[in-house]
Amino acid sequence: MSYGKATVLVKPNQLETWDVPIVDPEPGGALVSIVLGGVCGSDAHIVSGGAGEMPFPIILGHEGIGRIEKLGSGVTTDYAGVAVAPGDLVYWSPIAQCHRCHTCTVLDEMPCENAQFFEDAEKPNWGTYADYAWLPSGLAFFRLPDHARPEAVAALGCGLPTALGGFEQCGPVGLGDTVVVQGAGPVGLASTLVASASGASEVIVLDHSLARLKVAESFGATATISIADHDVDERRAMIQEHLGPRGASVVVEAAGVLGAFPEGYELTGAYGRYIILGLWGAIGTSAISPRDLTLKNMRVGGATFHKPKHYYTAMHMAVRLQDKYPLADLISHRYAVKDADKALEAVKSGLALKPVIDPSL
Repeated sequence: MSYGKATVLVKPNQLETWDVPIVDPEPGGALVSIVLGGVCGSDAHIVSGGAGEMPFPIILGHEGIGRIEKLGSGVTTDYAGVAVAPGDLVYWSPIAQCHRCHTCTVLDEMPCENAQFFEDAEKPNWGTYADYAWLPSGLAFFRLPDHARPEAVAALGCGLPTALGGFEQCGPVGLGDTVVVQGAGPVGLASTLVASASGASEVIVLDHSLARLKVAESFGATATISIADHDVDERRAMIQEHLGPRGASVVVEAAGVLGAFPEGYELTGAYGRYIILGLWGAIGTSAISPRDLTLKNMRVGGATFHKPKHYYTAMHMAVRLQDKYPLADLISHRYAVKDADKALEAVKSGLALKPVIDPSL
């Protein structure tokens, strides 16, 4: 039996590096060696316990680019019908659906009531803070085009599928829309990119980091506002100056902190939409005035755990834009599997916009 390294969260704030068996794929599945394992802000919430109780022990990581080592019996193509073989690079949706329930087959939504986001670390596993990932049958994966830069696909991680899924769920950005994006992490930058590419006339991005705001400008932001330098009232006045008294037609919450919610709610203009994408890992409540919903005829919606098609679209969008936008440059820090704690600290401290686990280190 061969073994590989994996970062295991055994309980909140306790990480261990385990030697885990490298298991042959099941029929319909695949075994891949991890090339890049994205480190997401959600991972930090999971480690701290802020995202709620997890089925410990778990191998961390839900963003991955991998190289096919072995294919299970019956597998000749990816989940879009593209031929695959050992040696090909693939990108996957990290949730194992059952495909035999009302949510999967009637609603055509995910996650379903039987979906698995994590598997027990002692079982074959698709966590990506590891040398290998075992992709079960039914977990959708897609072959990267030959000219794809893996770093460009990995750079926005689950952020680009999240933005694409959120706009589909809550309504797309159209020509002439005015957009405010709260937060310039991967989800916020992806939302900025999609809004700009969709023809928004204004895309204003808020964040505390001047470096991140600079990146947002390169991704299509027409204006940026530092939340470190301007308080809530000042930010509201600046946005009103940009957009006029009607305010934003679309506001995207991509900050992942509860304090962003009431501000974004107020910034949403008449007949506008407030789309919640970043608060999956921030459990809590926030007071709002329900009357505003009727007076402004506004809509509030949320979206999470997006479909395989959003991962497929995100992969191809990243490849198409990899030479137009500095996607690959977002990855500034790489960490070995055994140094996952440092990677998570880099996310929490803001040292790195998009660190990755690189098992070759």
